[in-house]
Amino acid sequence: MSQEKTARLPLIGGIIAAIAASLCCVGPLVLVMLGIGGAWVGNLAILEPFRPYFLGAAIIALFFAWKKIYRAPVACAPGSLCAMPQTNRTYKVLFWIMTVLIALAMLFPYIAPLFY
Repeated sequence: MSQEKTARLPLIGGIIAAIAASLCCVGPLVLVMLGIGGAWVGNLAILEPFRPYFLGAAIIALFFAWKKIYRAPVACAPGSLCAMPQTNRTYKVLFWIMTVLIALAMLFPYIAPLFY
């Protein structure tokens, strides 16, 4: 697998884990705020027991993404995707978006009463 793809995998995994961790709690709130409701929204609470596992997977993916992005870079071939500065900038922006999503998923049980 190329270096560009392996650098992307922790970011993608972290984003998926962060979204999965927030489905049980943040998901219904967002849907209700958008005006989407119904009995099926309550079924997302079934995912609550899995929330710690999703958060753990997100934190592990966050660590590996940080390691790939901010550690000393491996030598890239000139003209390859990893040698382009906008690619590194995009990875860093995605990393921080993922970090904010994970932090919100972790803090949501404490800030949820402010919205209800």
